[in-house]
Amino acid sequence: MDETAPDIVKPGLSRPDLEGRSYAPLSCGKTVYLVVLLHGLGVDGDDLIDIAVNWQPSLLKAEFLAMHAPFPFDQGPTGRQWYSVADRSPEKIMEGLRKAEGILNQFLDESLAKRRLDDRHLALVGFSQGAMVALHTGLRRRKIGAIVSFSGALHGAELLPAEIRSRPPVLLIHGNEDQVVPYERMTEAKAALKALDVPVKSMTRKGLGHSIDEVGIAAVGDFLHDSLVPKKAAHDEHDDHDH
Repeated sequence: MDETAPDIVKPGLSRPDLEGRSYAPLSCGKTVYLVVLLHGLGVDGDDLIDIAVNWQPSLLKAEFLAMHAPFPFDQGPTGRQWYSVADRSPEKIMEGLRKAEGILNQFLDESLAKRRLDDRHLALVGFSQGAMVALHTGLRRRKIGAIVSFSGALHGAELLPAEIRSRPPVLLIHGNEDQVVPYERMTEAKAALKALDVPVKSMTRKGLGHSIDEVGIAAVGDFLHDSLVPKKAAHDEHDDHDH
């Protein structure tokens, strides 16, 4: 883990190193929705951003932005991590998630302010460790538009009743042959979220390991559109698109 990285990000402190590649809205106009992608362990935002091209036709006014995890991967020569997994005890995992939460929240605050958007127009899409950070942070943040978890898990579910601040639509997608994050983590997360009245849907990808497939990607496009875009706005969005 990067020993020079701050444990707590101070207000107003910019971290330009966290911002990865992005895709601008296909509508060629102002960004109305912001979808932030959070990558998995040992890579960076460039590993995930290109799947967003599949969702652009569903969200013509959305910008898709990849965020790089804040810390260098401490178990390999390259890549990034949201928190260390050298110690996988529940206490250390929660400590790491809370540090990542503070950094991610500041990044989101700055990104939304730059585009003059509020949280309702924000969605988080994460894979693996990035999905865990998305679930942890999104449920504790102000009302956001949607959360998508690919091959993730919900850590600290027992703490959520006291800490939950947002109940956005959540989509959980997981391969039942996942050998990295067991498939059971999805069913556990779904049960915990349903108990807290979070509108949650799940999708099992039979035969899929720790990965993302085309069927899951397609489902996310529809989910993001339905979660973020009001019905009238959805009609208007297609009417004023001139490509």
